Formats: sequence, C-alpha cells, structure tokens
Amino acid sequence: MQELTGNILVAQSGGPTTVINASLAGVINEALNHECIEEIYGGLNGIEGILNENLIDLAAESQQTVRGLCYTPASALGTCRYKIKSDADYARFIDVCKAHNIRYFFYIGGNDSQDTANKIARFAENNDWEMRVVGIPKTIDNDLVLTDHCPGYGSVVKYLATTIRELALDHESMGNHDLVSIVEVMGRNAGWIAAGTTIAKRRNTFGDAPHIILLPEVAFNADYFIAQVEECLKNNKFCLVVASEGLADENGNYVAAASARDSFGHSQLGGVGEYLQNLVATRLAGVKARSCKLGHAQRAASHCSSATDVEEAFRCGQEAVKAAVAGESGVMVALVRGDADKYKAETTLVNLEDVANGVKHFPAEWINDDKVSISQQFNKYILPLLQGEVKVPFENGLPAYVRLQKNMVEKKLS
Repeated sequence: MQELTGNILVAQSGGPTTVINASLAGVINEALNHECIEEIYGGLNGIEGILNENLIDLAAESQQTVRGLCYTPASALGTCRYKIKSDADYARFIDVCKAHNIRYFFYIGGNDSQDTANKIARFAENNDWEMRVVGIPKTIDNDLVLTDHCPGYGSVVKYLATTIRELALDHESMGNHDLVSIVEVMGRNAGWIAAGTTIAKRRNTFGDAPHIILLPEVAFNADYFIAQVEECLKNNKFCLVVASEGLADENGNYVAAASARDSFGHSQLGGVGEYLQNLVATRLAGVKARSCKLGHAQRAASHCSSATDVEEAFRCGQEAVKAAVAGESGVMVALVRGDADKYKAETTLVNLEDVANGVKHFPAEWINDDKVSISQQFNKYILPLLQGEVKVPFENGLPAYVRLQKNMVEKKLS
C-alpha cells in the first residue's frame, strides 16, 4: 500500500505504568526512520488535550531525553480518562488532525483507550480523512484480550513480589502466630496482579508468603476467608494476604467501592485492605491485623522494572509505526509467546474492534482447588516477564528521571 506523507500524533491514556514511556520512545525512534513522516507530535493529556489542540514537538526533544524515557515512570505526555461523548468531539479531533496534517495516530493505552482508537479510526474513514490509527497496548492489569501479556504487567509483578518478600521477612521477625497482614493491590475485574505475587514464594507451599491470594474471579466468602486465616496461623508465625481491589461477593458486588464513578462509568475502588483488616480484628480475638495499600506506588516503581518489559514495550512502539507506514489501520500491536522452551515473544496485529472493552480474566485452571492459592503451572507464564534489571542513573543518591521539554506546536484552530 502507498505510503502516506504527513505528520504523526502519539498520545497516552489511562493509568500510567513504568514502561509506558518506553513505547513512546519506540514510536519516536522508529518514526525518524521513515521519510514519509515529516513531523512527530505528541498530544498532551490524551484525547482531552488533543481536542484542545495541545500538541508538542517530539522531534525537538534531545536523543538523551528520548533514551531516558525507557527508565522514566508515569506518562511523559500526560494522561486522561476522558470519554468522547459525541460526534462533535470526533469531528473536532479530525479537524485538529487536518489542521496539522496528521496522517498517523498512535494511542498507547488499555481497554477503554483501544475502544477510543477504534472509534476514531472508523470516524476518520467515514469522513474521508485518510489517516492510519494503530493502538499500542498498555496496562498493569494484564487484561487486554488477544495479547499474551501487556507491557507494564511484568514490572508491576516484579515490584510487588519483591515487596512481598521483604514484608515476609519483616513479619516473620515480629509475628508469633498472631499477625495478619493484608496487602491491597490493583486489579479491577481481573486478578492477574494479585496472582503474580505468588512468585514471591521461595517454595510452592502454604507455609510461604503470600499465604492467601484473593482474586476478583473467585467470589469472596467471609467465613471461608477467616477459616483459611486461622489455619494459616496454626502453622506460621504470621499470615500474609494479597487482595485485589476488585474483590467481589457471590452477587458480583464489590467488597469495597465508593459511590463515585469515572467518565467511563467505572466504580472508584479502594478499601479492600481496610475491610479485611476490620473483618479479621472483629472475628479473631488476640490477632493483630494490619493492612497496606501500595496504591500508585506499584505502577510507578521504575527502580524495580523488568528489562524484558521495557524492551517489549519499546518494540510495540516501533512495530506500531512500521505497521501504519505499511498501510495498516484499525489495529493494535499484540504480543505472541513462542512455543520454544526458551522464552521469546513476537508481535502481531489484532483488530481494535475485537480488543475494545474486552476483559481477559485470570484463567480458572491456574487457581488451585482451595481458591486462595495459585497453581505452579502459572510460574512458567510469569517468570520470563520479570527477567532483567533496568539501569537507572542516579544523581545525589536519587534516580535521575527525565522530563520532556514540551515545545508547544502553534495552534491553528479557534
């Protein structure tokens, strides 16, 4: 297919990860290799910023800064959770693209972001604006369908499993069969993050932390949970519980959810740790219950990122540009795991229509019969994603992360 000559626009959306900027770096690096791409623009704060014509010149950033994106957490371009509400928004988006001759659009994000990219691709096609749209996967939740795993997942598990091991050593020195520690982790509708912490076990036994893992895929039962805690404390100095924020009861109701909702209609979650702490304190006399909510720290811990994760995120950005220049549109880059014993992941393209708003749940076959522990078969899946350490430069004893200069592109619309 004939190459399109014009400019590219890339933006980030949803919750950041430690490797989302590596995908951005991949887009920038690959874009410089194609003569048909004239300018490289970044949209500040996702779709919301683009609608306001807040674009920056990414080609003006130094190569040192672009390289530094690979070890810098958060969304360098800024992010949003804005839901396009009307055809007027889509028309405005296309107007911005026309004003700046945007012929290639790349959206780095999760489920909702891929849905937005899909709708933009269709709107552009239906309104005779020739532009190629490619999604780039991103989510620590690992719940995007049609990809073996998502950039960002390996790093969050590496950080959490490290933290669990450290907490276990602390608790072992303090507990006397009377300490219950609950760690609340992210994961709205899929338990991939919580399940991943099982890799912290030195031995795959009930006596090694985490002792209990609670997933959204398993309906929560308070009586069964307390019985499992009691059994654990009989044999161990402490009981360490990992709980997904999206833990729900048999009726599908979140155990802990605020009344507030975001623009996509998702309930604001948080509080599972405190709920379980209070439950243990109320039901088990003489037991000390503690809870820890790592919150945003788990998606910002670049000092504990996986080198494999960074490399794959970067490659997804590169492959997105290659695909668009080759004529692909309305697709997302996905990762495919090879069949060989030695881990290797290739990239492929999947239709945005098939990815948008889907949820990949944690497989039932990897949940043990006790419903609170993970099968050792899962280790083969997760271990390769944690491999390698990222070299982060330090200055005055602290990580020297980079920031974009953000040279603004002149606005052309009212």
